[in-house]
Amino acid sequence: MRTEERYAAHPQDFKSYNTQKIRDEFLIEQVFVKDEISLVYSLYDRYIVGGAQPVDQKLQLETFNSLKAEYFLERREMGIINVGGKGTITADGTAYELGYKEALYLGKGTKEVSFESADSNEPAKFYINSAPAHQQYPSKRITLAEAEIVDLGDLKTSNARRICKLIVNSVVQTCQLQMGMTELKEGSVWNTMPAHTHNRRMEAYFYFEVPENQAVCHFMGETDETRHIWMTNDQAVLSPSWSIHSGAGTSNYTFIWGMAGENLDYGDMDTVQPDKLR
Repeated sequence: MRTEERYAAHPQDFKSYNTQKIRDEFLIEQVFVKDEISLVYSLYDRYIVGGAQPVDQKLQLETFNSLKAEYFLERREMGIINVGGKGTITADGTAYELGYKEALYLGKGTKEVSFESADSNEPAKFYINSAPAHQQYPSKRITLAEAEIVDLGDLKTSNARRICKLIVNSVVQTCQLQMGMTELKEGSVWNTMPAHTHNRRMEAYFYFEVPENQAVCHFMGETDETRHIWMTNDQAVLSPSWSIHSGAGTSNYTFIWGMAGENLDYGDMDTVQPDKLR
């Protein structure tokens, strides 16, 4: 298992970052590594982002030094969404089979977690988010049929999209973790527009289904002084609470949003209209 630590940045310091510095601090270029669990431990709300890609091996989730915990989920909860072939996650002896775009919530206190693929020729790709937890809630598999679905936007504004809320309090009990998926419809490229911030929580975005030779321009920063990161398929980006998190692609795509913080109110947003951004 490979892990990396990322420190938090002050928004005033962020304004002086060049392109490479922004990418080094916020972009997670390689989420999936063959036959490894790869994780980034962020000091934004102690949020963990990463992936598990079992191909020829069954992968075991282990604790690591920064957690100072006997096992990974001793004081944490975890959300997982499969963006690859069929696979199985076994948690304390219970096997959960996950197909494409299906999710699993693992509650605090889950001791043994392993990942494996049904077919090494079409391996599962388990995208992982984890946050500290104060309460133990039951683990639960969530299919797209069980998700809360919302259609937003319009082709006229290039942002017709379907939001699939998978790990939210209307679907499954969690402490602070929320995850879901936004699918851009053909002809649309903008996500999360109008842009917003929410100082009560941070977010992470994971972009996938980005076609070959295409890219997404992810926007971040304070509303009056924004910056951008160019991203390709299967990459993730950290978004501090003071930053907007929005993007536009050279094609339509899908992204997974995950967040944690002070509340579970999905609608908690401080919105800014496009003509007010700088």
